[in-house]
Parts: sequence; C-alpha cells; structure tokens
Amino acid sequence: MPVATTNGIELAYETSGDRDGRPLLLIMGLGAQLIDWPEGFRAELGARGFHVIAFDNRDAGLSTSLDSAPLPDLRAIMAGDAATAPYRIADLAADAAGLIKELGLDRVHVAGASLGGMIAQQLTIDFPERVASLCSIMSMTGDRTVGRPTPEAAAVLGRPPVGSREEAIAASIAGSQVIGSPGYPVDEEERLRRATAKYDRSYRPLGTLRQYAAILASPDRTPALGAITAPTLVIHGADDPLIGVDGGRATAAAIPGAELLVVPGMGHDLPRELWPELADAIAANAARA
Repeated sequence: MPVATTNGIELAYETSGDRDGRPLLLIMGLGAQLIDWPEGFRAELGARGFHVIAFDNRDAGLSTSLDSAPLPDLRAIMAGDAATAPYRIADLAADAAGLIKELGLDRVHVAGASLGGMIAQQLTIDFPERVASLCSIMSMTGDRTVGRPTPEAAAVLGRPPVGSREEAIAASIAGSQVIGSPGYPVDEEERLRRATAKYDRSYRPLGTLRQYAAILASPDRTPALGAITAPTLVIHGADDPLIGVDGGRATAAAIPGAELLVVPGMGHDLPRELWPELADAIAANAARA
C-alpha cells in the first residue's frame, strides 16, 4: 500500500475509480480505517466520475502510530485542561492537507464521516484553497450541546480495550449492532467479516483513545463554519444513536448555503442499500463547484 509522508506522519492511502476523474478525498472516523469505506460504495463514487482517495488517519490503520505519546487524561480534557491531548482535529486536518499536496493535487472534493466529518470541516476552514466541495456525513460542529449519543452508544465509546483477538472482534460486532442503521440491518455473517477484516489489518485501541482526546480538546467550530464558501452537503441518519441528528442539523445551519440530507432509518454506518443515493448526493454537491 502506498504511503505519503507529511507533518512527520506517514499516511497509508489507496486510490480507486476514474484516474482522470474529479479527485475525491474520503476521511474516516474515530478509530476507523480506510477499509471502513466499503469497496462497493467507493465503486459507486468511481462510477460517478470520481478519482477516489481513501486513507488512514494518524493513529489508525497502517498510518503512523503515536504510541510514544503519554496517555491522555480524558476527564481532565473534558474539564478544560487539554495538556495531555497529543494533537487536535486541526492537526488531523493538516495531515489531510499535506496528503493532498503530496499527491500533487491542488484542490479536491472532500467527504468525511463521523470524526472524518469534523476533520473535513476543519480542513475546509484552515485550507479553503484545497477544498472544491465539502460533504460532512454523520458528524457535528464541536458544540457539545448537539449530536449527543444515546446512553447505549455512549457505553460503546467508553468500553475498555480487550485482550484477545476473539474478544476484540466480538466487541466490534456488539458495537456495530448498537450504532448501526435500524432501517437497514446487517446479517451476522457480514458483521463478522467486517470486524475480522478490521482487526486483522490493524487494532489500535490506544490510537482510538488519542483520537477521542483530539475531539474533546478541539474547540467548537460553529463560528468558523460560517466562513465556508465551498458547496457543502450534510448527510445524517435520522436514527443515528452515536451522533444525534441535531448534530447534522447544526452543521448545516452553521455553513452558508449548505444542503441537508436526513436519511430515515440510517444510523451511524453506511448501509449498502443507500450507497447509490449517497453517491448521487455527493456527486450533485460536487457539481455545484
């Protein structure tokens, strides 16, 4: 797998789709890897004329791990002392901007999911010249009064790391059952396949902890979102238990001219049945650029 070096970080990435098409950078979420963008969904985007670029954020997948950093104190960070957070969302956005540059691209269309949506927002704020259009999926603004998880989903976020491969895969399956789309259930065989693939490629619970610290340590982006001029689409599941739909509504309200697509039955994942609709929406937003 190719690797790009930027900001002292090695980012593993993968490309697909139309090599001569419009470049589309996909940014995944908390503890997630580029394989969490389903190949079938990426194929849908490629069929709509995109050159698709997916990558692993720092501390995830096959990109650089910051295991030498001290463990963050989440309670202290939530109380306002962010000294133990090794990086912020802005650093993750700078990584993405560096990847764009290393790939020899000037401007790209950007779509981010969950934490990836937050990174995509920050990328558009900090590097507007790099972003042709923005799509924020199942994400939020950083305002802690919106996008709050249900108690069950919060428990998934707060679960401690487990020891064995079997325990980790079982925990991943259990988590996906909690946060997945109630209107588009996934059979157990597919859940097992996904969880196994993720574990066997990379399992970094401490990296996930550091990424979560970055979320908690980063400021509310709402004021800065008001300066975004790139065509913006906000996609959110009406039944998202991990980031409530009001997080998506707040994001769309903060960005001038943003379009909001609320999808009934969708939770905090990318159901196969919705791939064509979501790809169409992303392509239509990119066409606005």
